[in-house]
Amino acid sequence: MRIPVPSPFPMNDETNTKRQNPPPSSSSTPRALSAGERAWEEQTLQPALAHAAERAPGFTTVSSHPIRRLYTAADLAGWSAERDLGLPGKPPYTRGIHPAMYRERLWTMRQFAGFGSAEETNRRFRYLLSHGQTGLSVAFDLPTLMGYDADHPLAEGEVGKCGVAISSLADMEELFEGIPLAGVTTSMTINSPAAVIWAMYLAVAEKQGADWKTISGTIQNDILKEYIAQKEYIYPPEPSLRLVTDTIEFGARHTPKFNSISISGYHIREAGSTAIQEAAFTLRDAIEYVEACLRRGLAVDDFAPRLSFFFNAHNDFFEEIAKYRAARRLWDRVMRERFGARSPRSCALRFHAQTAGCSLTAQQPYNNVARTAVQALAAVLGGTQSLHTNSLDEAWALPTESAATIALRTQQILAYESGVTNTADPFGGSYFVEALTNEIESGAQAYIEKIDALGGMVAAIERGYPQREIADAAYHYQLAIDRQEKIIVGVNGYVTGEKPIEILQIGEGVARRQTERLRKLRAGRSDAEVARCLAALRTAATGAENLMPLLLQAVKAYATLGEICDALRDVFGIYQETAVM
Repeated sequence: MRIPVPSPFPMNDETNTKRQNPPPSSSSTPRALSAGERAWEEQTLQPALAHAAERAPGFTTVSSHPIRRLYTAADLAGWSAERDLGLPGKPPYTRGIHPAMYRERLWTMRQFAGFGSAEETNRRFRYLLSHGQTGLSVAFDLPTLMGYDADHPLAEGEVGKCGVAISSLADMEELFEGIPLAGVTTSMTINSPAAVIWAMYLAVAEKQGADWKTISGTIQNDILKEYIAQKEYIYPPEPSLRLVTDTIEFGARHTPKFNSISISGYHIREAGSTAIQEAAFTLRDAIEYVEACLRRGLAVDDFAPRLSFFFNAHNDFFEEIAKYRAARRLWDRVMRERFGARSPRSCALRFHAQTAGCSLTAQQPYNNVARTAVQALAAVLGGTQSLHTNSLDEAWALPTESAATIALRTQQILAYESGVTNTADPFGGSYFVEALTNEIESGAQAYIEKIDALGGMVAAIERGYPQREIADAAYHYQLAIDRQEKIIVGVNGYVTGEKPIEILQIGEGVARRQTERLRKLRAGRSDAEVARCLAALRTAATGAENLMPLLLQAVKAYATLGEICDALRDVFGIYQETAVM
């Protein structure tokens, strides 16, 4: 990996002192040894290595970031504990955004769930809640993610397979049947049709009698990372960004406790990025959203407190902890200096973490339990506000009930048995962790400045810049695996015979039942009212007004997801990506 050259980027702390960016030295560059280190090398290290050489010529993180043999105070030249580390709950939030962290409140245990029909997923939700899950997280199937109804020809073979099928408000009503939305937080992983799905959720909450001003949860709604990594987009970047801005504006005015966006580095990392790239591209996406809201005329402190983030928890324990700490410190500086935010809540980066799906192996799947535990521990020690732990069988299929239970129990063991919740940021002040935090922050800042120079993230995406950087990182990581420079247990090392495991299989009966539900829905609704709502939506889409009120009218008339997305396709068109080589 090419480590970007750091550049100065001052930071105001509470006393308005400028951060004198050393810049922190990279582990890839030599530094002067102290007299004590030199004596240790000569008198202690070298005699030991003469009898037993180190296992490899060089040690690196999962991201191929070089790691020194030993870290000392010399690796923190220019570092200030008061300025760069601080205290929990205070800028620059390196040590966490809450003063007492998990002594006050544990992270939300939010297992990702969704498969088949709304009825089946509702049963899984109830099961997980009864076993101690403290928040819901909805996975949608591919047709829903792409804005198609279950009976669309392009949906064939995919209905209910990778998540729950939601084609209308009727499905959303069934999904949350018997689950009071006033009393549970819900996260929904949806992007291009996010505004439509959120309108359905708000309509269900309203029907249940819940107050919009008190319901809480998160809708992912991060379209920029789709163009960078996951590729589940519908419309071109500019109208897509408009829809995101509509939801943020609407949320700031009507749902003050709901996160109308979760800016996601998770999928960027799943696509093969390094930890530095994940932090950098995620925060630069966030900057793009803030700029869009400011152009809309919103005041930064009116919407920024509800911006939330979503990061990956990968295998490299210390790199992940340092990534979260660096992201918090960098975001605090960006919000204060770049955007003039005054509210502490605007500057405190809140994030959800999910263990790394890309690290799960189909080979020896029970090894995934250990991987997930290490990754979850890194997320907790890094200060996450909520967490999803992957199930051992997810390299094969959606999780079975038993596998999902083991994943949930992993979080509960960390919370109640490990002792890691007893103090805030226990690695604070570690030479290694602080140096690695500095290096990730510096590398991420260099990427942000590069994207600024390209004209912003939309311009960078259109030129293929983040896509190329991620592809290059993924290629070099795969080469390291192929050469056995990095060992994946059960894949390119310690390989054994395999025994089949029980997996969850979704049959085609889900698609047939969903198609029949849609037929009955269309037969029982007012076609005239649906046509009126869709016509009004098309007209509004040609202008500049906020589309959320019109989307709410359409879903309440039981216009389907596909019909609504098609109405917007008529105006916005669809996006065709230019190949990046």
